[in-house]
Amino acid sequence: MGSNYFVRQLIGVVLAFTCTVLSAQEAWPSKPISLIVPFAAGSGTDSVARVMAQKLSERLKQQVVVDNKAGASAQIGAEFVSKAKADGYTLLMTTNTSHSANPSLFKTLRYDPIKDFTPIVRTGDLPFALVVNASSPIKTVKDLIENARANPGKFSYATPNSTSLVSSETIRVMAKIDILGIPYKSSPQALTDLIGGQVQMYVVDFGSGLPSMKAGKVRVLASMAAKRSSILPEVPPMADTLPGFDLISWNGIFGPAALPRPIVERLANEIQALLAEKDVQEKLANIGFEVSPSKSPEEFSKYVSDQLALWSRLIRQANIQPE
Repeated sequence: MGSNYFVRQLIGVVLAFTCTVLSAQEAWPSKPISLIVPFAAGSGTDSVARVMAQKLSERLKQQVVVDNKAGASAQIGAEFVSKAKADGYTLLMTTNTSHSANPSLFKTLRYDPIKDFTPIVRTGDLPFALVVNASSPIKTVKDLIENARANPGKFSYATPNSTSLVSSETIRVMAKIDILGIPYKSSPQALTDLIGGQVQMYVVDFGSGLPSMKAGKVRVLASMAAKRSSILPEVPPMADTLPGFDLISWNGIFGPAALPRPIVERLANEIQALLAEKDVQEKLANIGFEVSPSKSPEEFSKYVSDQLALWSRLIRQANIQPE
């Protein structure tokens, strides 16, 4: 009898614990959610995050607050989320910078892009384009290559993130030109210096660069993806001049490792639904973002692993040495 009594007690404790956990999950969210953006305010990812945070707040009936933790090529923000409590109140909106490129660009990272995060949903792509100063005599990619070859070591490019860096270095290798990278802390700062003539070229994300492109403050030479962008269809892809060139910057939302499955599914479903709204798609297109959500957290997880392998290969081919 004593044995049965203890078994019943144990079952009771387990059931009580399970009910408590389920109740906590069902009540989620019961307070504001922090959406960490590991890039500066005004960057492409920041602009996308603010559109989505507003809509997600409406759907979840809780405020989703964008919190910029920029620096160290997205390492600061990514590390912060990797160490956060896995309760659904701290999320990360990031890109290939933190989860595809950094493992090959830095000798040591204080987070693991696979083990330390729970992939929730891929939101889409932030296209990049090669731009020069509007007053520059350079009109095409071919002009740029010829100009750089005629002035070896004197042609500089801005590099505030991994996509700009890897794209520019891939152009350098494929075109066989001698150009110099100038590091920047943020995209807006890099763009300002391109317009001011401090650097000669910049592979900029549409999110921060599109207004300047449309206003004619910079001249757009090529997009980085293999196919033309639906946002700027008149701009030729870099592959037209450098065959095989194809680089995109993906964007997605993660939680810390071991995020409870019900929260993951709720977030994935809500985000997929808001991305299907026409007004959201229009707002995101206006800031240069192409919506392309993953169908499931599992699909996004596989995509993250595949992109990690791809960017590792691209960085090796560009002979970029880790810092």
